[in-house]
Amino acid sequence: MGKFKEERDTMYARLTIAQIKSDLIEDFIKLFKKSVVPAAKLQKGYRGIYLLVDRKTGNGISMSLWDSEEDALANERSHYYQEQVAKFFVFYTEEKFPHREGYEVCVKA
Repeated sequence: MGKFKEERDTMYARLTIAQIKSDLIEDFIKLFKKSVVPAAKLQKGYRGIYLLVDRKTGNGISMSLWDSEEDALANERSHYYQEQVAKFFVFYTEEKFPHREGYEVCVKA
C-alpha cells in the first residue's frame, strides 16, 4: 500500500456582493480591471480575483482569494478594501449596496 501524503493548501475567499445599475455594467467591469485587479495583486497573501456579473439582473459578485483569513482581514485593516469599494458607489443600485462575506475554501480542484 502506498503512503498517503496529506497536503494542506488552505485558502480563504472574500465575496463582495452588490447590484450594479444595468446601464453601467461595462464601465463597472472596466474600472474593476483598471483599479481593483492591479491593487489586489500588490496585497500580501493575494491568490486571485474574479468578477461575476449577471447582465440581466445586475447582480455582481467579486471573489478574491487569499492565503488565509488573516491576510484578507489584514488588507481590510489597511483600508485597501474600503478604498476600492468606495470607487464603485456610483455603480450600485439603492436596493443592494455591497456587502461582504468570507469563506474558507474547502475544495480546490
